[in-house]
Amino acid sequence: MRNPFKPTAGAMPPLLVGRGDALDSFEEGIEDGPGSPGLLTIFTGARGVGKTVMLSAAEDLAKEHGWVTISDTATPGLMARLGTAMKQHLERLGDGPTRSRVTAISVAGWGVTRQLPPEKQVEWRQIATELLDILSGHETGLLITVDEIHAVDRDELTQLAAAIQHLIREEQPIALLMAGIPKAVSDLLNEDVSTFLRRAERVDLRDVPIADVRNALEETFSASGMSISREQLTRAAQSTGGYPFLIQLVGYQVWRLANRRTDRTVTDEAMTEALDAARRRLGSTVIAAAVNGLSDVDKTFLVMMADDNGPSRTSEIASRLGQTTKYAGVYRKRLIDAAMIQATGTGLVDFTVPFMREWLREHAASMHRPARL
Repeated sequence: MRNPFKPTAGAMPPLLVGRGDALDSFEEGIEDGPGSPGLLTIFTGARGVGKTVMLSAAEDLAKEHGWVTISDTATPGLMARLGTAMKQHLERLGDGPTRSRVTAISVAGWGVTRQLPPEKQVEWRQIATELLDILSGHETGLLITVDEIHAVDRDELTQLAAAIQHLIREEQPIALLMAGIPKAVSDLLNEDVSTFLRRAERVDLRDVPIADVRNALEETFSASGMSISREQLTRAAQSTGGYPFLIQLVGYQVWRLANRRTDRTVTDEAMTEALDAARRRLGSTVIAAAVNGLSDVDKTFLVMMADDNGPSRTSEIASRLGQTTKYAGVYRKRLIDAAMIQATGTGLVDFTVPFMREWLREHAASMHRPARL
């Protein structure tokens, strides 16, 4: 039997723990029709909270309703790729390539520029309109999902927003769901890139309640025919802190070790081994990857935060850095924007990812932090 847990970025978990409500508005939008609020949504949250998973879940839900889906990531050439994908769907659902009135756009021609010239923007909308007319005739629609929206090219975001707004005004059955890091998304939308996108529903994904985690673990292990005690379920659930990616890591490791036994029973020793393995994996994947992309001062700021056993005061971090509070505030903002830390009160910050404090303490020496900056 295959391990049902999926501790891989973006992979669909066996159960969408604590996230059902986040998709209710989108499903209502599908049922209510064009212009419904849930059809324009932005999922935000720190690393590992399941933003990409939510986009995948929405795509699955849309397919269940007969909708066509196109998924992409906000890298250069986004509009071109979306246009190419729409044209492919149009050719498949219509009478083939000869049916489309727009035939001058090639994949290569679209892929060499970030910004579509005006004439191709019009062609993009023509393709979208043709496709949506066919889908509307079958009482279905088109869902476009875009991940990592905080990294999108501003010109392309403006083009995409203008095109989607145009189609919504025409009461076409189209939905746009996006995902990105909270603060960066807020800054992006405040740059006057698109007033239209500011009206999108914002779903801020946070940690899952421990009770929901425990119930999900119990259901999954029971369905796998494994024996796990109530105390072990509680221990496993609490160890995750409600952090979605760690839920998958813990579940995967506990299931893997129990599956080695002929009686498929979770032992206390296996539970300890599994939790240690899950934390190491979290450190080597999510935490290490995130920290490695930071500047030396960013890293030093985090290491000095790790000296505290709980939330840190920015003024105290500034003192440890040998700098002013204003100086420390610059890096505080940078790290919040990067979703590495979060504000927890006036002048207080804490880590967004579980066990980051412990990981930083363990690796502080290898990061060559200076005593003072």
